[in-house]
Amino acid sequence: MTEATSDAKTRIDETVKNNDVVLFMKGTKTMPQCGFSSRVAGVLNYMGVEYADVNVLTDDAIRQGVKDYSDWPTIPQLYVKGEFVGGCDIITEMTLSGELDQLFEQNGVTYDKDAAEKIREANG
Repeated sequence: MTEATSDAKTRIDETVKNNDVVLFMKGTKTMPQCGFSSRVAGVLNYMGVEYADVNVLTDDAIRQGVKDYSDWPTIPQLYVKGEFVGGCDIITEMTLSGELDQLFEQNGVTYDKDAAEKIREANG
């Protein structure tokens, strides 16, 4: 493990553990740089979830490091209370099934239940 790899893992670990909800994404929550990141950020923004966004495009060590950290090959990656939840497809499925609501409730994460319902109605 190189020093950069070790440093990236430490920074990822601290970010994931010090924030209730973290989205490693391409771009930022206000300006996503890819469709998949935009979709997950859009769901979280619409549901009013407070979350930390980490732009992997600004740091190659983090971009690769988060893939190694989660053993998941793609970005975006969502973490809730230190646990890896999934990428775009998983978050989309969980949103539509109501599982994301349950995960937030179990972990004390505040979100707009009405907004979550509206997403399901629009996609039902």
